[in-house]
Amino acid sequence: MNRNKTPLRLFEGFGVELEYMIVERDTLKVKPITDKLIYDQVGEYLSDVEFGDIAWSNELVLHVVELKTQGPVANLAGLQWKMLEHVRKINQMLQKYDAMLLPTGAHPLMNPDTDTMLWPHEHNAVYEAYNKIFDCRGHGWANLQSTHLNLPFADDEEFEKLHAAIRVLLPIIPALSASSPILDGKLTGIDDARLEVYRHNQDSVPLIAGKVIPEQAFSKKEYEEKILNRIYESIKPYDEEGVLQDEFLNSRGAIARFQRSAIEIRLLDIQESPVADIAIVQAIVGVLQALVAERWASIEELKSWHEDRLAAILQTVIAKGQQAVITDLEFINLFGFKCGENCTVGELWKHLSKETLQLDDEPEVAYALHVILSRGNLSRRIAEATGENPTKESIKEVYKNLAICLQNGGVFLPEKPC
Repeated sequence: MNRNKTPLRLFEGFGVELEYMIVERDTLKVKPITDKLIYDQVGEYLSDVEFGDIAWSNELVLHVVELKTQGPVANLAGLQWKMLEHVRKINQMLQKYDAMLLPTGAHPLMNPDTDTMLWPHEHNAVYEAYNKIFDCRGHGWANLQSTHLNLPFADDEEFEKLHAAIRVLLPIIPALSASSPILDGKLTGIDDARLEVYRHNQDSVPLIAGKVIPEQAFSKKEYEEKILNRIYESIKPYDEEGVLQDEFLNSRGAIARFQRSAIEIRLLDIQESPVADIAIVQAIVGVLQALVAERWASIEELKSWHEDRLAAILQTVIAKGQQAVITDLEFINLFGFKCGENCTVGELWKHLSKETLQLDDEPEVAYALHVILSRGNLSRRIAEATGENPTKESIKEVYKNLAICLQNGGVFLPEKPC
């Protein structure tokens, strides 16, 4: 994230990555042509193409393209419009293939056993290694699109504060960001089906993802001892050539990237448009700033939370989103929220948004967050639009509307087109 010799300090920069599917316009079948898209732009099969502030890159599978900030940006305000500009550029380029970008955390109709094609070009040795070990023909590998948020730290002291804050916030993030209610053409009954399959996609080497919530490690040395070195050792028997001995192997919901002096939050499903993504990112950053400043609880108190306790809350939120009930009052107290015997995660997020966010100068972002908090996360709104027993055609109709939301920079509501 940070290419400067002097690392950025806390919240002095932000890196955002958005992953989208490429699909056929009419059928919505995944279209494995990310390499053709990049070749059409630069005349080479490259992994990264830079356009000033924004870059495009490939991912594991050939039907996914990532848009990302080219290095950190000083401010999140207005970033949605830069991302949207590139969404529209790509959609225009895809017209000759009768294809388009599709949002949401998981394709609702994809058959990963038959539709998966890995990136075959630059750096594909890493992807082949993953495929050899885990067989990437599965929803947890081939059918998941996420938003990543990178936040900088300058030294161990800042890492300690940031990692402590991120760990306790991770369990409730999917309440805002879940956008994957459907797999294999059926409602799963789970708000964040992408995260549910993600939790299990590396069960054969369980240390790689751990409990998704990172362990209590609050310095580089401690992190290497408790997490990275154990991961590297666990993969050795399967990774004879050592191509996976790198920080990216860590698949927790937030991972330390010491090479770039940043922590990368990876739990978020991609939304219907960059406007909604940036709304959620702003909400997360606002709460993290308050936690780091010890507004409601001390850093020592945040550090005391074991990953098992946090993971139990995360699993409830993955399943039920904003409707998840938190009965652990000590957790609620970390965020300065006073409620009775229990409260929902939705109620907690409404409190947090009022306490930490000022979006008066960004009406579109404020509206997107209002919809998420008042009408539910995108998963809930998709499920409302499709009905309880959706047909393949009704699913296509809803997701084509989501593709229009992406093109227009809109916010999805079941009762009206974007």
